[in-house]
Amino acid sequence: MDTLLPVALATRQPTRRLRLVACLFALLLASPVAFAGADASNGTTAPIIAQIDAGHFQAAEAAITAALAQPGVPADTQHQLAFQRERMRRILLDFTLSADDVKARVRKQIPDLTDAEFAKWNAAGLFEHQLIDGKTLYFKRSPGNLFRLSAEAVARRAVQTPISDGPMEALNDHQRAIYKAALAGHRSSVLPRRLRMTQTLTVAADAVPAGEIVRAWIPYPQAIPGQQEDIRYVASVPAQHRIAPESAPQRTAYLEKPAVAGQKTVFSVTWELTQYAQYHAIDPDRVVPATITPELAPFVAERSPHIVFTEAMRAFSRKVVGDEKNPYRIAQKLFAAVDRIPWAGAREYSTISNISDYALHAGHADCGQQTLLLMTLLRLNGIPTRWQSGMVFSSDGSGYSNIHDWGFAYLAPYGWVPMDVTTGRLHPSPADDPALEWFYLGGLDEYRIAFNSDYDRPFQPAKQQFRSDNVDSQRGEAEWRGGNIYFDQLDYDFDWQLLPAAQGRSGK
Repeated sequence: MDTLLPVALATRQPTRRLRLVACLFALLLASPVAFAGADASNGTTAPIIAQIDAGHFQAAEAAITAALAQPGVPADTQHQLAFQRERMRRILLDFTLSADDVKARVRKQIPDLTDAEFAKWNAAGLFEHQLIDGKTLYFKRSPGNLFRLSAEAVARRAVQTPISDGPMEALNDHQRAIYKAALAGHRSSVLPRRLRMTQTLTVAADAVPAGEIVRAWIPYPQAIPGQQEDIRYVASVPAQHRIAPESAPQRTAYLEKPAVAGQKTVFSVTWELTQYAQYHAIDPDRVVPATITPELAPFVAERSPHIVFTEAMRAFSRKVVGDEKNPYRIAQKLFAAVDRIPWAGAREYSTISNISDYALHAGHADCGQQTLLLMTLLRLNGIPTRWQSGMVFSSDGSGYSNIHDWGFAYLAPYGWVPMDVTTGRLHPSPADDPALEWFYLGGLDEYRIAFNSDYDRPFQPAKQQFRSDNVDSQRGEAEWRGGNIYFDQLDYDFDWQLLPAAQGRSGK
């Protein structure tokens, strides 16, 4: 394998979030001593994070400027402050619409939308918005999200076009086949098949000055026994590359290429692997509370900023779980509760200071937000959870593909079992086994590729600049020595084909 030496130095992304009152914010700004201790960066950035979350961008910018002007500011604190400045810029890229803009877009589908109707839906929280420095700005995807969140709005559309979901959102014969094969063979990994995939990352023309080196990280599949095996690199553009080790929790292929004036900078990686579907036939009466060993302890703990046992989280858990003690039935209750949160297009994860808390309160969530919420709730109830993410696709000829997140829960005595709360509960027919309702709490189809075994982990080699997504890794990332290349200047694509089962199985 051709390799490249890492050209980027590891940087640390902000990993803590505390909400402090305004008086503490003022005190910290007034006291240069706050920068001296080992915990100074937490005390310095936490009030600024709270200001940004509250929409006080001008105050936050002034605080960042004042903080950076103090003598002896540690490099890590400088980095975190710079990221908060960047976070504000990204939020303003997501929240670009006025109320009139939203109305105009909705009227393309509901031509006779009235102002009163808009006001009613807006008051119900169906149009995600923020008050930023006194100005109400709406999320750029909120007009389309309306039809995910309101049956009333769907009924008002002038043309009743279907809202498309992934092909696995409803019970189908493939899920039935996985279920039957697992039960018949007394195995949890079944129906292997060989796949070839090419992922492309494209940097917009002139996003980087001509002649400058563009550094790119394209997600690369994890090696997971019983799920993804026999991974083989096939080709890349450019040919010289560096694949992160199997131990990397967010695995990538690293590539470099010079920018050319007026031309897009295109990177791609092609690989093959053997996939397996999974199904664990869980008997709820056999499930017992897990013994939390040192190996399991990290997976049942809080992990700020996105897995935090807030009072609101505890209250929601008590309401859903009640007095249930069986871990599997607790998992079912929480899975069903999170599944009831409607899916909607999401703002960028790097702009959200606590994703599970956001999913709990926003009235909608996408797959990663739902997964982090479920992980948090299960951990709160003593059930270990871990993350997995990548992409999903279909072989039905539709060309369907999407980025996707899901997870795993540890249920004794079965061990780690998959859970995909976004695909959610299925609806068996009277002729089906009722257990198929919970197929995705213990099972997974093989129409997905896992790139990541954890969230919020550094790349190998690490990025020097801020990541566009500091939580997940699915679309790919790019930078040059002058800065990060954000998603508004990037595009990505997947192309795949199924192969004969014995083809290409020659190892990595």
